[in-house]
Amino acid sequence: MTEDEFDAFYAAAFPRLVGQLYALTGDHGEAQDVVQEAFVRAWDRRDSFLADQAPEAWIRTVALRLAVSRWRRARRWLDLVRRNPPADRVPGPGPEHTALVQALRTLPEAQRTAVVLHHLCDLSVEQVASETGSPVGTVKARLSRGRAALAARLSAEPEGGDERSAKEDGRVR
Repeated sequence: MTEDEFDAFYAAAFPRLVGQLYALTGDHGEAQDVVQEAFVRAWDRRDSFLADQAPEAWIRTVALRLAVSRWRRARRWLDLVRRNPPADRVPGPGPEHTALVQALRTLPEAQRTAVVLHHLCDLSVEQVASETGSPVGTVKARLSRGRAALAARLSAEPEGGDERSAKEDGRVR
């Protein structure tokens, strides 16, 4: 079978087969996927494909078997999930993480990008420069300024910290 013959067969049969598999699966997207996969498999054997008596029936059979395999795989996965429920939820971010994220948000974008790429993504200064399209010296300056701003922001006590701690201790000023 030539490519043109296969293309013509595909154009004529695909919508019809999708409709049939949609009726069988109840899911249009799933029907399209399995029919497409069946056509890919038919493409691999296209030399002998039209010699078959019923190429459309072959495609439909392969697509239906693919759909059944997907159903079985999904069912096995669901059984597995039911037998092994997910572990307890992972605790949310701690106060240090939250403070760091808030402090990072206060930095200018260029400094924040440099700090995150260098310290959180473990990129070298040269790699950060390459990714941001900035000279190495500029990246070094952004890192220095960003670290200084973060240090100042993270070491500063929250406003009203003394009053809050006094109230917590039961003391009133």
